[in-house]
Amino acid sequence: MKDVEGKVAFITGGASGIGFGIARAFLNHGMKVVIADVNERNLSEAKGYLAGNNHVHFIKVDVTDRAAMARAADEAERVFGKIHIVCNNAGIGGGKPMDEASYEDWDRVMAVNLGGVINGVTAFIPKLKKHGEGGHIVNTSSMAGLIPLPGAGGIYSASKFAVRGITDSLRLNLAKDNIGVSVLCPGLTRSRMSAGAATRTVGQPAPASQTDPGMDPNAAGMDPLQLGEAVLKGIQENAPYIIAHGEFKEEVKGLFDEILAAFPPSWEDADGRRLQFEERRRAATEAARQGKRPEGF
Repeated sequence: MKDVEGKVAFITGGASGIGFGIARAFLNHGMKVVIADVNERNLSEAKGYLAGNNHVHFIKVDVTDRAAMARAADEAERVFGKIHIVCNNAGIGGGKPMDEASYEDWDRVMAVNLGGVINGVTAFIPKLKKHGEGGHIVNTSSMAGLIPLPGAGGIYSASKFAVRGITDSLRLNLAKDNIGVSVLCPGLTRSRMSAGAATRTVGQPAPASQTDPGMDPNAAGMDPLQLGEAVLKGIQENAPYIIAHGEFKEEVKGLFDEILAAFPPSWEDADGRRLQFEERRRAATEAARQGKRPEGF
């Protein structure tokens, strides 16, 4: 989607942090934006920050509430008309380490980080298909969706790996409808998910650490507006992955090298059936990438 001016975007978790950075970037480029968030304080501060801007609308919504998400999608359409861009961005951090976690610990993170994405795509895909003008979906994963985290980050990482998987497959499914799909994998970004950020107002720069700025996530993190601009560029280029944090490149390469090294140096397929099956699957995948309806899958 090269031309975004005048297009309408819906952003969950849009009233602070990464979501608000995306919202501001979109508004700066002439888009109309619906900011959806469950936090009343964040919504109130975002409204104050954007006071006087007639191209923004605010909705309080819990992304885990499927009926509420459907109502929010309808409201967004009533206010601004056809929706072209959906950013499923709402997310929360993890709690206990996996080996100490309860069902409730798992359910809390998965309900928002994974369930929120599922509810977002389910609520909006029919609307994007119906107007037939194409569009774009951005699902926020994380660098933790590429690089596993130890300790208390394990459940969070699991949820973000799942978002990445959903997004990769959804991209194949929607290419035929001229709807692009990207997975956003941010690294350290200034947001209220960061330690100590809960007391900072929306849009306020992070304070410098009084001890070691390099260890302060609020000081070291990327400006959310900078990340928002990267998201916009990714949409315009229909990028499958949006990654703005270059400091992870060698680490990710190392992980993928480990995967490649795990393959056997040689393999046998006596009657060729396995290879035949996988070649058929690969052909179907390539057809989907090209916007064709794959046969047999």
